[in-house]
Amino acid sequence: MKRSMESEDCFMKKFKYYKSNKPKPSLEEVISIETYKFAKEVENITFTVKHDSRTRALGLYDISNWKAVSLSRHPGFIIIKNPFTSLGQRYWIRKCLEEYAKKPNKRNIDIDTDVDNWWEECFKKNEVDRKLQKKLRWATLGYHHDWDTKVYIEDNKGVFPGELAELCDVIALSIGYSKFRAEAAIVNYYHMGSTLSAHTDHSEVNLEAPLFSLSFGQSAIFLLGGHEKSIEPSAILLSSGDIAIMSKDARLCYHAVPKILPSSKQPWNNPTSVQKTHETFKYIKEDDIIDPMNKNLKEWTKFQAYVEESRINVNVRQVLNENQICL
Repeated sequence: MKRSMESEDCFMKKFKYYKSNKPKPSLEEVISIETYKFAKEVENITFTVKHDSRTRALGLYDISNWKAVSLSRHPGFIIIKNPFTSLGQRYWIRKCLEEYAKKPNKRNIDIDTDVDNWWEECFKKNEVDRKLQKKLRWATLGYHHDWDTKVYIEDNKGVFPGELAELCDVIALSIGYSKFRAEAAIVNYYHMGSTLSAHTDHSEVNLEAPLFSLSFGQSAIFLLGGHEKSIEPSAILLSSGDIAIMSKDARLCYHAVPKILPSSKQPWNNPTSVQKTHETFKYIKEDDIIDPMNKNLKEWTKFQAYVEESRINVNVRQVLNENQICL
């Protein structure tokens, strides 16, 4: 019993510290991979693939320009520091708000709100319905996560978005996972004051495949601990465009988000158009993404207002083992 209490206290103590508003926590020990102070705690990662012709169409810079690091305290945890172009960030933010929050995807608002198109409904009266806008906290894609049983079932499944599968295929290949298949995602919608409590991601049949976590909008303090709550977690800063990857030993570690922080930058601004490359894609046709991508050069005001005070986090994972086609 004593061990159980200690394991609860260690992670929770750090969580409560960073969650606090009175007094506000010091951010001195929050690891930022751009800060020289933490240079000894991070190690540069070499990408397996140096170039992928699909990157620009998906809103990414060429892989040769990416920077990725691992943390010495957390084997298997990798951060790719914002590889997205400004237009790419706009595209994925808009996808999360306009498309991924639609039925038939499952959402927390389905319990007491009969709304098919949440984003459209937020602007139905020519002004933003802030109450409805802030009510959306999550949406699930592909295999739907069951928050009660924590078990996936074949009958509770939608079509996984092809463009998101394509994006994750590029990311997976860059770090040497050639057989990764994106099959489930949880899109979390955070507002200032939102938190996510300590948990592990253990519902998938395949626990060897990495988990990809994409951040857009405002920044977050991300706590990453160990396999038990008795291990003190590290506090890590995640900013817009960052990709956190949990693989190998990190895959089943406790993690949480105790605080959303105002972003010091708006990397979704100053976009430039993207041209067709006429390359072959795995899950989509290039025409399916180029026009919607360039659409965000102008039609952006409503989405800008949202991300100025919110954070979107897309967690993508493979559910099945390599040789499985269903549960």
